[in-house]
Amino acid sequence: MRTDDFDYDLPTGRIAQAPAVPRDSCRLLVLDRETGAVEHRVFSDIGDYLRRGDLLVVNETRVLPARLRGVKQEGGAQIEFLLLRERGTDTWECLARPGRRLKPGTTVVIGDGAATALVVGASDESGTRLVQFQAREGRFIDVLHRLGEVPLPPYITRPLADPEEYQTVYATDERSAAAPTAGLHFTEALLDRLVSDGIHIARVELDVGIDTFRPVSEDDPTLHHIHTEHYRVSEQVAAAVAECRERGGRVVAVGTTSARSLESAWNDEAGAVRPVEGNTNLFILPGYEFHAVDAMVTNFHVPRSTLLMMISAFAGRENVMRAYETALASDYRFLSFGDAMLII
Repeated sequence: MRTDDFDYDLPTGRIAQAPAVPRDSCRLLVLDRETGAVEHRVFSDIGDYLRRGDLLVVNETRVLPARLRGVKQEGGAQIEFLLLRERGTDTWECLARPGRRLKPGTTVVIGDGAATALVVGASDESGTRLVQFQAREGRFIDVLHRLGEVPLPPYITRPLADPEEYQTVYATDERSAAAPTAGLHFTEALLDRLVSDGIHIARVELDVGIDTFRPVSEDDPTLHHIHTEHYRVSEQVAAAVAECRERGGRVVAVGTTSARSLESAWNDEAGAVRPVEGNTNLFILPGYEFHAVDAMVTNFHVPRSTLLMMISAFAGRENVMRAYETALASDYRFLSFGDAMLII
């Protein structure tokens, strides 16, 4: 297995720059992971492939306005922070650009001087920094909401017409540096219709982080260092999965983040998903045996990414890469605001 096995040519023009309107009007490629057969539908048709008693598991994390801009107190160089994870009170692990200018002890003035950022130190070999923020008045979180920007992936160059375009309709606590984008296709009306048809819904939390933006650079993907992400699977979710199994339903993960949460919470001894809150560095590659997930809603992912590797583990690399070829030939839109895939 090589990283090149998960590479494909993605023309820039095929990268969606805006979501479909309405959200559930995007296209849906349905992939049978046993046979490799595909069908072409619209996302609002997803209920045709779900059965009464199935359990949809969504990631309810909300995206922080986590991109902050400022200038160095000494010299005035422009600095941009992407807040990834809070490590203490107002102390965050951040990506910084340009990072080489931010040695420990550097102070950055944020925006109009409403806050300062003190670089405490390097976080790890990935180039992230630990940064302590301090508001001039009031709370730093209020400054973040006033001056911060939604951190769109670098391949989306069009400004958002509305920041809510990059949030799911069921998002709650702001904890993530990126959206769990498979969920962007759902509308409240579609979810209500699915529930009325006997589909159950459970909510996990996984704080989407740095690896969403990062293709694998190593030739051997097993050498790739995947970052940990905080997640929570509640007692209610664990019980919902167990009840779904008992009634013969399928657990349908909405997105790779939901799938990663469920698989991280799987307990071999119990043979079940257990409630857990903590950090996961589970890296799912072909050869991995899924325990908790029976079907998956996902997007079309970046070439050479850990996300493409995960769905290849779920549906088989050959099936997935053929489906991607079909999607490209059929004018599907790719990546965060693009069309969707249902793997059953």
